[in-house]
Amino acid sequence: MRYLIISFLLLAGACLNGNALADSRYILSGTITDAETGEPVSFAYVHIEELNRTSVADAQGYYELKNVPAGNFTLTIHRIGYRTQTKEIAIKEANETVDIVLSSTVLGSQSVEVIGQNDTNVEGSNMEHASKKIFGSDLRQNLGNTLSQTLANLPGFDERKMGGAPGRPVIRGLGGERVLILQDGMRSGDVSAQSSDHAVTIDPISAQEVEIARGPQALAYGANAIGGVINVVRNQIASSTPSKTTGNFTVNGETVNRGLSGALDVTAPVNDLAVSLSLNGRTAQDISTPIGQTDNTYYRSTNNAVGVSWIKNWGYVGGAFSSYFNNYGIPPDPQGHPNGVDIEMEKFQYDLKSEVILNNEFVNVLEGNFSLKNYTHREIESSGALGTQFGLVTTNAELKAKHREIGFIDKGSFGLWGEMEDYAIIGASTPDANSYKLAAYLIEEADINRLHLEGGLRFDWVMNKPVEDDPNSMIGNIRKRSFPALSSSFAAIYSLKSSLSIGTSLLHSFRAPSLEELYSEGPHLASYSYEIGNPELDPERGLAKELFLRYQQTKANAEFALFHNNFDNYLYARDTGQPNNSRPDLNNYQFVGEEAVLYGAELSGEFILRSNFVLNASMSYTIAERNVPESEQQTTGYNSDTRPLPMIPPLNSKVSFKYTKDGLELGTRVRFSAEQDRTGEFETPTDNYTLLDLFAQYRIEGGKLLHTFSLNANNLLNQEYYDHLSRIKDLRPEPGRNVSILYRVYF
Repeated sequence: MRYLIISFLLLAGACLNGNALADSRYILSGTITDAETGEPVSFAYVHIEELNRTSVADAQGYYELKNVPAGNFTLTIHRIGYRTQTKEIAIKEANETVDIVLSSTVLGSQSVEVIGQNDTNVEGSNMEHASKKIFGSDLRQNLGNTLSQTLANLPGFDERKMGGAPGRPVIRGLGGERVLILQDGMRSGDVSAQSSDHAVTIDPISAQEVEIARGPQALAYGANAIGGVINVVRNQIASSTPSKTTGNFTVNGETVNRGLSGALDVTAPVNDLAVSLSLNGRTAQDISTPIGQTDNTYYRSTNNAVGVSWIKNWGYVGGAFSSYFNNYGIPPDPQGHPNGVDIEMEKFQYDLKSEVILNNEFVNVLEGNFSLKNYTHREIESSGALGTQFGLVTTNAELKAKHREIGFIDKGSFGLWGEMEDYAIIGASTPDANSYKLAAYLIEEADINRLHLEGGLRFDWVMNKPVEDDPNSMIGNIRKRSFPALSSSFAAIYSLKSSLSIGTSLLHSFRAPSLEELYSEGPHLASYSYEIGNPELDPERGLAKELFLRYQQTKANAEFALFHNNFDNYLYARDTGQPNNSRPDLNNYQFVGEEAVLYGAELSGEFILRSNFVLNASMSYTIAERNVPESEQQTTGYNSDTRPLPMIPPLNSKVSFKYTKDGLELGTRVRFSAEQDRTGEFETPTDNYTLLDLFAQYRIEGGKLLHTFSLNANNLLNQEYYDHLSRIKDLRPEPGRNVSILYRVYF
């Protein structure tokens, strides 16, 4: 880590040599109005993408962004009930007024790019932005207890789960370490990628938006994000001073587990400071299903944060402290733990962020991030004894520079990133170990007429080191391992016409074996397994290919994508079907690397049928299989060259129909999942099912407040069904009928 800090200082010195910090800052302000009525639009979210400056319009539709340097920027505005607008702006060494006119829409995901004074009904083909953003009514309608529940209705998204609290997103069949989860651009610092009983330490209830990115921009966060990057935006460290105190209060309740949650988020200006406070909590009892209660699926959690930013003409520097506590249950398993396991989880996080804006002809913005996370996870057996305890201290540091136009390249960024993990386990033979990671990346983009190009390179060096070597361990020669590698990505989007674009992306990924995959040795009762690492594992290399077609008009949006991901060393824990000698109640799960391929298709569309009636439909399908070596065929008698990978979602589709008028939205949704009989070794197939949901939303603007109400009734017919990605699908079905009510007020 010290080498990264030295590099940070050298790079900063090189950029600042002979060039003073930019000494002039300007105010970008304006009024946001309705295109039809001319009335002000309150509580619109305004965002300068390149600088991460944000503002919320007041009750009169007025917004103000302070501390903006001269330059060309992308301004994004979104508001419930209106088309998201993207607009190129120029700050020319003076305060700038940019008034925004928003057009109403009944489509949930429609956006518009404004060129000059004209709207083009096409989504901006700017790959630096997330492939998908979830906010406003979509975020409230789909808001779940976990991040994975909140995203599960997106095409290609599924949820790996194990009861009420532990759930993690799966994208196109890829999960675990292949999906990076961030909060405000920083890694979560937990072990949720390791096992299905480990919860993600990020609560979506306080999210302002959720970004989902693929392609070259994902390389800024990691070389292993072949599935994608999910960034939960909370803006705990403000980058600009708000003109007044802003925030929101949320309360939510549901019937299936008698759950209740609440959150308060506030940001206030104090001279040159911006102070933010975030408080939230959840509680729930055991889950009800159509055939009875699933025992030990309760949870009680709270995720709180306070942040302070000092904002000056040269940029800002700020810090935040957050805590996360989650006590939850893992359902009983007759073989592994007949009375269930209780989990006690806590995380303390300290973050520092800074931005410096320069009068440099090459580099115009420097960003620095530092994060320290102390995470503890305890698994308590029914007797009260400690079964397994995981301890992880993670330190991250990053320096990122953004540069101006160079030749045909419009803009780009480069950076240095480092991470150190101190990992310890009690209750298993797994040795204590450390992981050291360093990376450098470069991402560039250019627009040539209708063609948008983007490319990225990233070099990673990873060293995994046990505290003590053990050449004679039961699993092999436990020793230090180092993994250097280069990753790359390329993307291109071509606008065929104003409403239609075609694109492709390639990503050559790299993932070093994790500490668990190399060194695990011992029982893991909460996941019903005895995990055995492999100190000889090689890195995982993947090649992701995607081809997509996007169509967007005033009355319709549609997207079709084909994807193909092949791996020459796909790492996963394979169920051997063999009971462990010391723990015969648990099967051995051996970490292995295999040649594998995952491919499939996604289709989604949203259409205005008549006036205020909207049809929304999506479909996703993934096929995943691994090559079976001849030696395995001879040993097991399996006479095929390929075999399905485990825990892959079946064909899924969703169709919803809604009516919307002014602030009211009423609708119904049908979810269909096909049977999954393409199963891995010792994996249970699941039958098809069809579910019916109802939803309603309403918003009221009054005085200086915006009130929003959401009502959802999921699995309305109380259907008994089994989700293929649930680790308890052999024991209990999914939740029964659930009615939830959410109220949120913006101020």
